[in-house]
Amino acid sequence: ETHSGEETVELGRRIAAALPKRAVVLLIGNLGAGKTTLAKGIINGLCAADPDEVASPTFTLVHEYGEGRVYHIDLYRLDRPEQVATLGLDEIFDRDAVVLIEWGERFPQLMPSDRIEIRLDAIGDDDRRIVVTPPGV
Repeated sequence: ETHSGEETVELGRRIAAALPKRAVVLLIGNLGAGKTTLAKGIINGLCAADPDEVASPTFTLVHEYGEGRVYHIDLYRLDRPEQVATLGLDEIFDRDAVVLIEWGERFPQLMPSDRIEIRLDAIGDDDRRIVVTPPGV
């Protein structure tokens, strides 16, 4: 559990330290659950960008950090798998990169089976419950 945005960013840094060089990570949670805040910490922990440089990719759909070492993707505005297919996810998944995907659970058939899932739940104004599920569990 985290109790502030700063704690959520710090948890993201700790998660980053445990990630392999190549991983697909689904960030799962309702609007306002803290997905982008956690992504800021993960991206920072991977030495790809400062937290202040990380913004939600809601409208651009894909942000790239650290010269292609980290991708931050947001599928919230997409409704159909055909729309997601235009992003070239398969090509991104084949790179030696950490791929953070918000709202990826909406398209499970397009996600690799060996993905990591991180569920975020708001349990108070600034309080979050965050559960990390490794691949195969």
